[in-house]
Amino acid sequence: MVGVAVVGCGRIGRVHARNAAGNSRASLVMVFDVAGTAAEQTATELGVKAARSLEEVLADDSVDAVLVATPTDTHVPLITAAVKAGKAVLCEKPVDLDPQRARECWSGIAGGNPRVMVGFNRRFDPSFKSLRERLEGGEVGPLELAIITSRDPAPPPAAYIKSSGGLMRDMTIHDFDMARYLAGDIAQVHAFAANLVDPSTAALGDVDTCVVSLRAASGALIQINNSRRCVYGYDQRIEAFGAGGMLQAGNQYPTSVESWGAARTGARDGVLNFFIERYREAYEAELDAFISCVEEGRAMSPDFSDGVEALLLAEAAERSFRTGRVVDLG
Repeated sequence: MVGVAVVGCGRIGRVHARNAAGNSRASLVMVFDVAGTAAEQTATELGVKAARSLEEVLADDSVDAVLVATPTDTHVPLITAAVKAGKAVLCEKPVDLDPQRARECWSGIAGGNPRVMVGFNRRFDPSFKSLRERLEGGEVGPLELAIITSRDPAPPPAAYIKSSGGLMRDMTIHDFDMARYLAGDIAQVHAFAANLVDPSTAALGDVDTCVVSLRAASGALIQINNSRRCVYGYDQRIEAFGAGGMLQAGNQYPTSVESWGAARTGARDGVLNFFIERYREAYEAELDAFISCVEEGRAMSPDFSDGVEALLLAEAAERSFRTGRVVDLG
């Protein structure tokens, strides 16, 4: 049984805490949040202890692993402290907003046999995982072209945008990781971005819509398209194309019922509302994979280096759309 502590009891932290409490191979030992009320509410819901400090979490020998679900600017110090305390770590993306700071974090912990997984949960989505396995199995031949669509139902609050690191580091970073998951290392990035959705986003110096073209080292081409607004729900799709055909993973719906009538045919419910609902199974599978790695001493995947590589792609894409140039990655 792997003893787990969750640090950060906001929206995603509560998801991780509930999943840990419900996992048969994990024991949720405690939760912690600098906002004591959030920690107390989560602890009461799940019948566990609310730690009074991070030091209390890290000093507890029954805690084998720490799930970090706090604001991005706290990730590096929390990863560092947890690794130095001998804990395995599952940290939400991104590792940091600055690739150099992320690299320095790794340099500081590399000598301590760090076990760090980065929370790119979409790798664990059953449909996306199956698509990748079938692609690797040669079903459509070597990947030639991939299209990754990710559109949020509505823009986040301005306060969130202000501290998020921008569209590329906050939202598109999941798609950069998915591009690497499907196609391997990326050699070139060319991005276009605009403010087409929310004027307040532009006022904060960020963008809300983008198209990013990637060339993989293999020669495969990948297109990512993102929007902060999607009136029909949380749009999440992948298409992989090769000489032998195409693989698609589509949206998920509350039911499989279709309506056929005089006004329309094949009408369905709106797609699932947001990431908590859409990726429920993925978050459960992500935690389960993390627990397995801790139990068996296996290498984490996606690991710290995957987090750094996705962050470097985000930085390159931002540089591309601001300069209008293709960015080559050495």
